[in-house]
Amino acid sequence: MNEQEYEDFYNKVGKINGWDFSHLIYTTEGVNWDFYTEVKKRCKSSDILLDIGTGGGENVMSIAPSFLFLIGIDLSAQMIQSAQTNLMKSKIKNARFLQMSSEQIQFPNEFFNVVSSRHAPFQAKEVARVVADGGLFLTQQVSEGDKWNIKQTFERGQSYGEIDGSAKERYIKQLKEAGFSKVEVFDYNATEYYARPEDLLFLLKHTPIIPHFGEQKDDYKLLDQFINNNQTEKGIRTNAKRYLLIARK
Repeated sequence: MNEQEYEDFYNKVGKINGWDFSHLIYTTEGVNWDFYTEVKKRCKSSDILLDIGTGGGENVMSIAPSFLFLIGIDLSAQMIQSAQTNLMKSKIKNARFLQMSSEQIQFPNEFFNVVSSRHAPFQAKEVARVVADGGLFLTQQVSEGDKWNIKQTFERGQSYGEIDGSAKERYIKQLKEAGFSKVEVFDYNATEYYARPEDLLFLLKHTPIIPHFGEQKDDYKLLDQFINNNQTEKGIRTNAKRYLLIARK
């Protein structure tokens, strides 16, 4: 999905379903890192951070005390509204959230020390433009093999049919071409267990794993089939496959 497709999806879903993920019950085994912890580990208290595709801002605000200032951007008006509401409820004073395209970041050259992007589209050349010399860009993205057993059941899905790892290799090439001198690469393929059918249903309705889930005739029949075939003592099993790129300019 490109940036405009993400905006359309999340604006639509936000209006219909809301964004309360707090009641979602699931466990994960085999996660090798927490993205925003990795960002925090590599920052200084004098750094200014840009978070691309910031969503509701909850994740990046958890590391706000580690930075001089942070700015979160998202193309979705619904997401930025949620982020601004969350910011008002918090005690954080060094953060701002703006509706903005990652393809045209409206800040001067070399303005940021660190740029992060978790599961959001980005333009390597634009990231390189706004990162200071010696600065860092960290991105965690969803691999093509994510939620593979779900996609196999529905015979469609996000990146379904694409070669696993192809987007990662493309991003690495683009980052190097944009001027990043070193790109580190990390991967994990974790196992997820969703406690109840309604947890899995909530996930599919709120994410683009299965595009237009619920709009095709057999979707709920296929979901029931998937649950029956993947039910375990720990919950309904699927996978979370991620990769992490850390690039230094």
